[in-house]
Amino acid sequence: MEMAEPGILKKRAEQAAAFSYSPFSHFAVGAALKTANGEIFVGCNMESSSYGLTLCAERNAIAAAVAHGHRKFSALAIYSRTGAQPCGACRQVIWDICGDIPIFTVNQNGVVKRYTSAELLPNPFDKRDLEGSKAL
Repeated sequence: MEMAEPGILKKRAEQAAAFSYSPFSHFAVGAALKTANGEIFVGCNMESSSYGLTLCAERNAIAAAVAHGHRKFSALAIYSRTGAQPCGACRQVIWDICGDIPIFTVNQNGVVKRYTSAELLPNPFDKRDLEGSKAL
């Protein structure tokens, strides 16, 4: 955890990817999530031989921030050698926990693409869909 400096999200996401545990895909991913007060939390992907148990970098960064009491976020950067977008599960979690924030994907050449959560997950299933449900 650290206070954010301008432009540091891309660098922190790339640094986090260096800690990836990806012995099966060899596809390292790092994520850096900026809180509303400027702190940065990072995560990397962690693979399991039971592929469904694999944890994505984005969700690991979000979990770290939430575990430290944060609930408001301002931006997310994701680094991979190809600049891949978040998977569907991550898109849902980003929407549920972070709301509509800017998301930057970065590749090994430093090329950045900017999206928003709403662009990556149009018409999301969310708490509005659960209103009136006995589950709440």
